[in-house]
Amino acid sequence: MTSGELDISHIRLGERPLIVCDVDDVVLQFIGPFQLFLESQGHAFLPRSFRLHGNIVSQADGVEIEDQEVSRLIEEFFEAQELWQTPLDRVVETLDRLSEEADVLFLTAMRPRFQDQRRRLLDRMGLLFPLLASEQPKGPIVHALHASRSLPVVFIDDMARNLHSVRDHVADCLLIHLMPNSPVHRFAPAAADDITRATDWTHAAELIEAHFVSGTFTHSVPAA
Repeated sequence: MTSGELDISHIRLGERPLIVCDVDDVVLQFIGPFQLFLESQGHAFLPRSFRLHGNIVSQADGVEIEDQEVSRLIEEFFEAQELWQTPLDRVVETLDRLSEEADVLFLTAMRPRFQDQRRRLLDRMGLLFPLLASEQPKGPIVHALHASRSLPVVFIDDMARNLHSVRDHVADCLLIHLMPNSPVHRFAPAAADDITRATDWTHAAELIEAHFVSGTFTHSVPAA
């Protein structure tokens, strides 16, 4: 493993389909709990674009918080995530059911130093599936996990750039765009037309199960 490369050597996959799933605002509520956290710190989040920096202001005078302070607040939130974050509707029972026929793995976009807190939080909710925490692009990570396996693979995320990254690196992957109905997500960049939008976890499960049954896939990685 080269310096800076994510270590996935401890991940053991069975001879069955693989579901790779983002965590924030896909499995765990993020934007709502983060807004409550900000209020506890005397700040407010204004949903003016699909980003955190530039949209957080002081409740006292409405002055925008500097980027460095926003970054510090995000880190403090992840440090204390166990006190704030809760699961999305039906995610626990849905992933539990899907895990009867597929391996489930969480790939969360966060600094690895917060992985222990996230692991404890997921375990407390009964979401015992393996977890990888990395700020690296997700496409190469899913490619490394899936490699040359001929089994079905699914990737679920709320951010178009992550879905596009996986699309460009993993052939025949069912790509599901799943995000909450929040004021900030209304500004989220649209995913490409070949990426399926799921309205909730019930819908996502239907798409996944149909993918497993059909044995047909939708795209291939373009030639270099």
